[in-house]
Amino acid sequence: MIRMALKDADTWETVMRVVYPIKDTEQTLPLYAIDWTRPHVAETTLDSRIDMRRLEFGSMNQSTLQRIMRHAGSSAGVSCDSFTVLNRNTIALKKHGHMSGCTFFNAFPASYWRRWTSVKMVRFAADIQGNAKINVFRSTGRGLMYPVAEKVVHSPQTAEHVSVDIPMTGLMDGGYFWFDAESLDGEVIISEAAWSVPQSARTASKPTTMSIAITTFNRASYCMNQLRAIAGAKELRKRLDTLYCTDQGNDLVKNQQGYTQIAEDLGAQLTYIQQANLGGSGGFSRGMYETLKAKKSDFVLLLDDDAISEPESILRSIQFSDYTVRPLLVGGGMFHLDNRTMLYTQGERINARRMWMHPSKGLGYNHDFSVEPLRDSPERHQRIDEDFNGWWMCLIPTVVLEKIGLSLPVFIKFDDIEYGLRAKKAGFPTVCLPGVAVWHQAWHDKDPARSWEEYFTERNRWLAALVTYPEAKPNMLVETLYGDASLGLRFVYSAMALHHMALRDILRGPQYIVDCLPTKLGEVRELRAKYPDAQAKDSFEDYPEPSGETNSPRNHPSTMKSRYKAAVGLIAKSFIKNVDPSKAKNPDAAIPAQDAAWTWLAFDRVNSALVTTPDGNGVAWLKRDNRLFRRNMIEGYRLTRKIMRNWKSLSAKYRAYDISSVETWHRIFEVSKIIRFNVNSWR
Repeated sequence: MIRMALKDADTWETVMRVVYPIKDTEQTLPLYAIDWTRPHVAETTLDSRIDMRRLEFGSMNQSTLQRIMRHAGSSAGVSCDSFTVLNRNTIALKKHGHMSGCTFFNAFPASYWRRWTSVKMVRFAADIQGNAKINVFRSTGRGLMYPVAEKVVHSPQTAEHVSVDIPMTGLMDGGYFWFDAESLDGEVIISEAAWSVPQSARTASKPTTMSIAITTFNRASYCMNQLRAIAGAKELRKRLDTLYCTDQGNDLVKNQQGYTQIAEDLGAQLTYIQQANLGGSGGFSRGMYETLKAKKSDFVLLLDDDAISEPESILRSIQFSDYTVRPLLVGGGMFHLDNRTMLYTQGERINARRMWMHPSKGLGYNHDFSVEPLRDSPERHQRIDEDFNGWWMCLIPTVVLEKIGLSLPVFIKFDDIEYGLRAKKAGFPTVCLPGVAVWHQAWHDKDPARSWEEYFTERNRWLAALVTYPEAKPNMLVETLYGDASLGLRFVYSAMALHHMALRDILRGPQYIVDCLPTKLGEVRELRAKYPDAQAKDSFEDYPEPSGETNSPRNHPSTMKSRYKAAVGLIAKSFIKNVDPSKAKNPDAAIPAQDAAWTWLAFDRVNSALVTTPDGNGVAWLKRDNRLFRRNMIEGYRLTRKIMRNWKSLSAKYRAYDISSVETWHRIFEVSKIIRFNVNSWR
């Protein structure tokens, strides 16, 4: 804790400690601190009107092109050589070293505090030993940077406490606060740096606490890592009531080596629950349910079992919530587990017409802070609003649970999206707070269409739309038909069948959705197994040799309009031409999973192909069946039209059922106790 003057002891509260990694440092350090470099201010940062100008390539001459290429050199990435991490809260700056704290985890997200709290002043403080210069900076939503204060310290023997108070002005559209440090001579020790705010702005009338809900299914070792991280976070545990670990598998967490020691350490703070496999929605809802039943916690934090947490992030989320002017859902960003400095997403919105997600403010996915640090990414300084946050990490006030209920009973997929939309409609927005995040396995090496997950994605997408938009129905007919067509053009007929099963189940109503929760996965797997695309073998040697090969498509249509246009031609060809899959003696080609995953153009000139599985462990022989394609397209159109025609009545039926209420979930939990379940992976 930062030392304060006696007169400030009761008026300032530390809400964000500056921390450094002590594990996997070489992989994550650029997210915490970097070597100082001269900031690069692009022309577009200074004049935003440049982005509104149309680029006329037709009028570009050779010299202009050459000038662009000269100025387009790629960055070699940031360095972290001027300092050494000594412990969680301390770094040593080398002689004449110069570092910057303008990073994801240590820059103070001032614009978010300005938007969602009544805080008017922020204090930066730190203990400095050595001869050093400390500079405090601020930025705007455009990424423009301004110096706030400079502190020169000459204290080689003992640490000198420095502090700077910064007014919360000019931050409506975005902006951060951060500090840079420079060694003037010799080693400099920087410790106990933190950001504090006046306690008078606190909206929580009492000290608040949280429960944490982790749900797991046969990922016991991953879950153990989460338990260890939480058990070792002393400051976090001061705010923790109960950690609910809901185990839905047969490879039990409690049987893992080291569990007994962790359980003893956590003591009464750990509640271990075994229940039938009800998917992610059932596991998280169990944590919500138990939190409400205990009546102790002000918040519940939903946390994925296979994520790697930054414990300080969890603490920051509740500290931020203590100051918000109204209850909010506070989420965290998601970094790639296999590329620790790459931010997959921070803040997503829903396209209501398509009922699909996209990044807020058009920022895109996959920003690598080791290549483009925060100080050189002006677009990342704007404040972002979002519709929902993924449940890899999301803090929910219990008052929200009391008002809007728990998750939809949908097993997996779209439960977090629908909940965020439901909360927003009830007056509880979602804030994805910078400086809060987990590391999680991303989805770039998956193809959901070639798994059982496709059923739940399609069904729950429609269900979320029905309960969210009862009057203004999304225009999902064309979107759904396009989705079906893209699957059929890739010969993934099992996914088309799963789509239609999903639509039929939607039409069966809410009672069926609730009743089938514990058993639906088995039905989905059984249906999918009937199709060749789901019958993978271990080796190419199990199949005839492909006749040739195909080149990866290079000119995939980039816009939705152009994709529709290209798809129409291929669909027409599939409707006119008959192909009998039984006559395929040899595959026409071998197609890698990466080419087969996202484009149907790879299948344009083949009637059958060996296609590797997304995990790289098998290969399936996919065959064109135009008769089946036509039947599936007609069936998809029929079912989609039926839902659209009955939208209002169907929506009213689901909303009247109160499908996500505490009472509904109580019945589900009670029924699930007496049913024997087929334990299968739900991820």
